[in-house]
Formats: sequence, structure tokens, C-alpha cells
Amino acid sequence: MADEDEGNEYRWETGYEKTWEAIKEDDDGLLEASVAEIIQRAKRKRQAERKPNTRLGMMRHLYIILDCSDAMSDQDLKPTRQLCTAKLLEGFIEEYFDQNPISQMGIIVTRNKRAELVCELAGNVRKHVDIVKQIAQGPCSGEPSLQNSLELALSSLRLLPGHASREVLIIMGSLTTCDPHDINVTIQKLKAEGVRCSVIGLAAEVRVCRQLSKETGGLYSIILDDCHFRDLLLQQVEPPPAARTQDCSLVRMGFPHHSKIGNDPADASGAPNNNAMSFCMCHLDVEGKMDASKLGVAGHLCPQCGSKYCELPVECRACGLTLVSAPHLARSYHHLFPVDNFLEMDAKENMKHNCFGCRRKFVEIDKHVYKCGACSHIFCLDCDIFVHDTLHSCPGCTSSCKNVK
Repeated sequence: MADEDEGNEYRWETGYEKTWEAIKEDDDGLLEASVAEIIQRAKRKRQAERKPNTRLGMMRHLYIILDCSDAMSDQDLKPTRQLCTAKLLEGFIEEYFDQNPISQMGIIVTRNKRAELVCELAGNVRKHVDIVKQIAQGPCSGEPSLQNSLELALSSLRLLPGHASREVLIIMGSLTTCDPHDINVTIQKLKAEGVRCSVIGLAAEVRVCRQLSKETGGLYSIILDDCHFRDLLLQQVEPPPAARTQDCSLVRMGFPHHSKIGNDPADASGAPNNNAMSFCMCHLDVEGKMDASKLGVAGHLCPQCGSKYCELPVECRACGLTLVSAPHLARSYHHLFPVDNFLEMDAKENMKHNCFGCRRKFVEIDKHVYKCGACSHIFCLDCDIFVHDTLHSCPGCTSSCKNVK
């Protein structure tokens, strides 16, 4: 029977959040405004849940497991799930390496009940983007195998040093998985090795994916549309908290200068000046052949062994030294000292103000505005999200005369 004290509702209904009541049509009969507001509220909630003084895994090693089964040919995401996913992954890869310059990424594709490693762990942005473009043109066939993909990623991640952050991001479009053995055994292996597995579902919730993310400390989300899909991907850009199994240790790094071999009386390896052209070590393919287009005299020389590389960051193939530049470490600074959450205030009491970020005047549609606790400037919801997700510094604090010395 219904409970009269609780609004004539059944008692079992009170345990569920009525999210459908927050969705309302606009003047044109569309739901886009309500969906966008729900997504923005979710972003604010994630920002509020960030805990300060948390040890982060800055040197990330991430494997992306991409479902390329028959389910990825569906057209609920335009033009297809596969093409939409590939396009969003291109932007995610660029943003990932921009915010995590000393990290590495690999790509695994699963189709026809098998898993294939199409790109090993590396820090080259262009290489990963080219691989994703090739995957977008490939076929979608058979069923995925979640266990085979996880085992393949684990075989590489378990060999990493103890200070490395080990992660797996799964983009799953299928509601089924064809596995050779008990996947719960694989999940326990991942948990023991400190591998954090996150899943983004394109269709509906799958219990085994929920269990995988829960056991390993990852995130499990189901997309609403392509915009929400992009937001869920960008949510993976921020470094996660360090696993309990992750060690604290000093990491040896080299800071090479960009120079031309032969301009000095002796190059890094002690050879005499002969202005000889040479190949770089970073464009050796699997068969050991070199790309003739990379023949030149300029490059970054490893300070330990003198090997030449055309791009940074990279791990030296000869001596294993991590080669980075000072700006790479500087771009990781904002993860350690994020911008404090802005205070939420009533917009009606601040109608006379303009947003300090975009200079937009607040209107009746705005329900809430946000105030920086340090500089007391007022921001709109869009600028609040932009400051915390992209800019990583408060414009009011940085432009304040009090901070100028």
C-alpha cells in the first residue's frame, strides 16, 4: 500500500532519485538545455569531490582497450559508434599528453573474440593519432573479449617499475563478452598488481564492467550523447590517486638540449666534427629499418649515451633514461596544486555584476553564480568549469594587483 506520509508513494520508490523530474522541455520542445545542465552539475559534483593533499600517479601508463565488435557499427552515435569514438579519441589523446607530458599510452583492439596490441606504450602523440585514424577505417566484426584484452594489458603493465601508475581505459559498445576462462580471476590479478580499470559504456550497464571498475578502483560510466562521451573521456585526463601498491622513489631523468651534431668540435659520443647526417632512434620500426625522411643533423641528444631523438618526451632505447624538457614537468604542476572550488551563490543577489571571465551579464535564466574565495570575483557556470578543467588558474587571482610584486 502507498504511504500517505510520503506523498502517496510506495515505500520502495523513495529509495530512488527521480532524475526524470529534472528534465524539462524548452520553448522549442527540446531537451538539450536540461541535459546540458545535468552534465554541468555532474562536473561540479566531481570538482567538489576532489580531495586536497592526495598523492597522485604522475607518471601514468595507460592502455586504451577499444571495442571493435559488430556493436560499434550501430548508428546511435553519428555517423557510427566507431567513427564517433575515433574522432573523440583523437582529441582525448592530444589533451592527455598535453596535461600528462611524462606519461605513456598504448592501444589494444578487441574483435572476433580476440585482442590485438596495435600500439605499444609510447609518448608520441602523432603516432597514437595515426593509429586511431587507421582503426576508424578498419572493420567491425564478431564479439569482443574483455578477458583477453585485460590479460594482454596486464602482461605489459606488470613489468613496469613500482613508481609507475598503471591504468586501463575500456571503451565498450557491446553488451556481451566472449572470454575463455573465469574473468573474476583476471580481475583479482589486476587488483593485486594495482592496475586501475575504468570503463565507458556506449549502450547500457553491464555487471561485469561494474564489478571490474569497483574492484580496481576505477570509474564506470554510461554515455548520454556524444557531448557527454567527450566529457567522460576528458575526465580521464586528470591523474588518479596513487595506488597503495605504488612505490615512492626517485626517477632518473635527462634534460637534453636541441642541437646539431657536428657544430661542436666533438659530438656527445666523442666523435670528431664531420657534419655527418644521422638517423634518429625514435623512428626505428619493428623490422629495424629507418625512415629516410628523418635523416638530418639536428635532434635531442641523450646526455648519458648520446643517442639522437627528434621529439620529447621519450625513453632512450639505448640506456633507458627518461628524456624530458623543463616545460614538460612545469605542465604537470597544476595537478599538484589545483584551483580551489568556487563558492556557489544565488544569481538573483548578484544580478548587478558581470562574469569576470567572459564579461557576460547575468540574466534570470542563471540560477547560480560562483565566487572565488581568494579574490572574491564572480564567475558564471561555464567559466567556473573552464577555469577548473582547462585553464587551471583563476583569472581574478592572477590579474589582481595584490599579487603583483
